[in-house]
Amino acid sequence: MENRPIIVFITAPSNEIGKKIATTLVEGKLAACVNILGPVSSIYAWEGKICDDEEVLLIAKSRSGLFENQLIPAVKAIHPYEIPEIIALPVAMGLNSYLDWVLRETETDITGSPGE
Repeated sequence: MENRPIIVFITAPSNEIGKKIATTLVEGKLAACVNILGPVSSIYAWEGKICDDEEVLLIAKSRSGLFENQLIPAVKAIHPYEIPEIIALPVAMGLNSYLDWVLRETETDITGSPGE
């Protein structure tokens, strides 16, 4: 499992759904922390229309090895959107003690289950 810290951006239609996603990720050790910002105004193209919606933005601190096979499916199981925004960016630099904490809080055993 890779040990690179990542920042994951997820938009959600409401604070209630955002909190449900955040709690699921942290309880499942898929994220060490999730910030919920909002409301934010999102303007985007969807099915040939320009949409203007109010959403919340989740910023999750995780690790790259969890992203595709665990974090994405966990979010999609809860998220009401057909195609939710779930994107990750690598962390280039940060306070070492904070990044170590992120990695400890998202540690899993070799089966992919949360570790101790």
